[in-house]
Amino acid sequence: MQHLLKTIFIFGLFYLGVSTPLFANEQNTDCIGNTVCIVGERGYHVLPPDEWDGKSTLPVLLHFHGWGRQGPVPINHKHIGAVTRKAGVLLVAPNGLGKSWDFWQPDSRDTGFAKAVLDDVAKRYPIDRSKLLVSGYSWGSSMAWRFACEAGNEVDILLGISGTLYDQTEECATGPVEVRHVHGLKDTVMDFPYGPNGEETGPVRLWQRINGCAKGSQTTSKWNTSQRFTRYEWKNCTSGKAITLDVHGGGHWIAKGWLEQQLKELLGNKAS
Repeated sequence: MQHLLKTIFIFGLFYLGVSTPLFANEQNTDCIGNTVCIVGERGYHVLPPDEWDGKSTLPVLLHFHGWGRQGPVPINHKHIGAVTRKAGVLLVAPNGLGKSWDFWQPDSRDTGFAKAVLDDVAKRYPIDRSKLLVSGYSWGSSMAWRFACEAGNEVDILLGISGTLYDQTEECATGPVEVRHVHGLKDTVMDFPYGPNGEETGPVRLWQRINGCAKGSQTTSKWNTSQRFTRYEWKNCTSGKAITLDVHGGGHWIAKGWLEQQLKELLGNKAS
């Protein structure tokens, strides 16, 4: 009977479109992929990496979905979930109320919710809180910025994709250990936030200010996936924290290969 139930469970996962490995501690399989994990009046979605042994400690990528979406979208996305599965990272995707996020003002209700989600995840999986990556796309990227602003050093790395806090004069007590952001120059949904004099480094000027990065202290380089990126890096800020901005000539999208490349650089994983 137990074998039959396991077979039904596995079939259900494939029916939902989520290919998920079996783990040594089967208590973790009660909510995976498209199946919501309940926290209070809403919940989140989680996707473990393919080769996880069911016991080893996992780094976490907390990813906030875009406007009008929910957690299953990044879970099933070829440039998010498909990447974390190969990279040895536990993907956690909360659901926003009304398919949106509250990031406009400090003390966001969604910051508290996201922390409750992480506490719940810690009950289900052996997570490494010293390797907390926070990401989001579009509206969700702005929420990721808000979370990083309010959680500060609790966040190891912020990975923003095509969305910032509009008011880059906001005050954050501190910032994450490292910031990485990508944005398209032709973005007309979350417009590219140029600096006051049209500088392409404008999207991260909030973090430059908070980290004490001298004006013009960045280095510039080029790299590419299927897109060409200009990379600006600040490594000598008074805070000792690093900032990276990748700019491309496209619009409002999740740049192919960008997240995969960041995880390779940051975690030294086998993502490919």
